[in-house]
Amino acid sequence: MKFSTKEDIEAPVAFVFAELSDFDGFERAAMRRGATIKRLDRRTEPVAGMSWALEFRWRGRERKMVTDMTAYDPPQAMAFLAESAGFEMVLELSFLEMSRRRTRLAVELQIKPRTLASRIMLQSLKLGKAKLSRKFAARVRMAADEIEARHLKQQS
Repeated sequence: MKFSTKEDIEAPVAFVFAELSDFDGFERAAMRRGATIKRLDRRTEPVAGMSWALEFRWRGRERKMVTDMTAYDPPQAMAFLAESAGFEMVLELSFLEMSRRRTRLAVELQIKPRTLASRIMLQSLKLGKAKLSRKFAARVRMAADEIEARHLKQQS
């Protein structure tokens, strides 16, 4: 199953890329929500090959996932591969400079089942794909709004 959306953000491409590559900030945010995160690499600068092991509770069950950054091309793109017992997910972020103060963010998430049980679960989710697509787009829009607000605050 694939989800994709595009959002225009009133901020320079370098700022948007920097905000979305604040991996320490994302790690802290996930821990505040109850997830356990462990870095599997020793890199200090963002680069393809970074890796995280995550444990979190979702739909009443403890889940484990390993996420690897597969591409890091500032300020054009980032890509991640996440693998769990039942699913493989690929997240791709593309950044396009529309003008000096405007960036188009394209987000694509592809979810592939790895087991029969996950294939059945994904089939049932496809029945409500339109609603899930709207939620996905709304979440990306919310993140874009937060980035715009931080950019405005930084300029003040």
